[in-house]
Amino acid sequence: MQHFPDAKAVVRVLRPEEPVILNRPHAAARAARFFVEKFPGKSLYAVKANPSPELLQILWDNGVTHFDVASIAEVRLVRSTLPQATLCFMHPVKSPGAIREAYHSHGVKTFSLDSVEELEKIVEACRDDEGNAATDLRLCIRLRVSSEHAALSLAAKFGCDLTEAPALLQQTRQHCDWLGVCFHVGSQAMSPFAYVQAIDRVRAAIAEASVVIDMIDVGGGFPSVYPGMEPPPLEDYFKIIHQHFYALPIAYNAELWCEPGRALCAEYSSLVVKVEKRRGEELYINDGAYGALFDAAHVDWKFPVRALEDDLIKPEMDFAFYGPTCDDADYMPGPFALPEDIQAGDYLEIGMLGAYGAAMKTDFNGFGAAERIIVQDEPMASLYDGSRTRPEADNVVSLR
Repeated sequence: MQHFPDAKAVVRVLRPEEPVILNRPHAAARAARFFVEKFPGKSLYAVKANPSPELLQILWDNGVTHFDVASIAEVRLVRSTLPQATLCFMHPVKSPGAIREAYHSHGVKTFSLDSVEELEKIVEACRDDEGNAATDLRLCIRLRVSSEHAALSLAAKFGCDLTEAPALLQQTRQHCDWLGVCFHVGSQAMSPFAYVQAIDRVRAAIAEASVVIDMIDVGGGFPSVYPGMEPPPLEDYFKIIHQHFYALPIAYNAELWCEPGRALCAEYSSLVVKVEKRRGEELYINDGAYGALFDAAHVDWKFPVRALEDDLIKPEMDFAFYGPTCDDADYMPGPFALPEDIQAGDYLEIGMLGAYGAAMKTDFNGFGAAERIIVQDEPMASLYDGSRTRPEADNVVSLR
């Protein structure tokens, strides 16, 4: 993989015709160390956010030893990349074959579920050749919680209702060596209070079930920085989670887990694209909705952008983007602020694409190619570089 100091150097030397993904290993390493050192429990990387083997190795090298895998393909990938890693199969709906392979071939012991049907499936798939039930299962009940504080809701597809949770906890306790409760407050949770509400629901479920709980997993949702989305410091989230965790009716040695995805990898990658055409306030670029900019098109996500040409001197104006495919849906409304004299042939850098963006590129219409290059400069925004300092009271006053 080639190395350059920054995106402008890439453009000066290569003048690329295809999009280029810029990776910043130092940014991912810094994020990993932040969670390992400051979160008051265990941090599992949510592999779906970016399954790059290079990224997995960086996270491992900087202290992340547990990985949230959501498919058998992710199980195989992480196990082959990091043989000593602890894998936790946290998708609540899995095929019997996936469960069987994960448990018997890859040593996965931890599984999440949100129904009796899934519990029965896990118990059956993990039996030994003589039909004996597994005695080392670590099972986590996923509870449905609110996503009202998140930019993207994750409250519809998975999770048992609070009314169902006590009975499911009681039944699951009979089949596992270790029982946990997990939830997900939604992607890009913009207030620490999201976790307070969720933990309150966990407390109610545990109190009614009256079973021993060995682990609480507060899931993902930890935010990154995007235009129009400036979250409080992550330390505020960690502090309030820790306080409410210790007030739960759980085992004295119960563990606290989290599953950051976006927060660990968003700063890892950006994208260099070329402007192929300008039509008024619309720029046609060579990546888009079927590439790394899926979220910009389909959930109206705002990414930071900057022009890479030194001769663009006029004030900024707002643009929308069209991607390269022969499809009207390949459209990103933005707005994206760029110099008003930008034109065909110029290059742009689109930042904070390490989470989901770089992982979601497809080959639709033949436009999937993208070289990967390592750069040494800082990401376009960061929670970890020391540039964001806000008094704690500014961020937690609404929680009192």
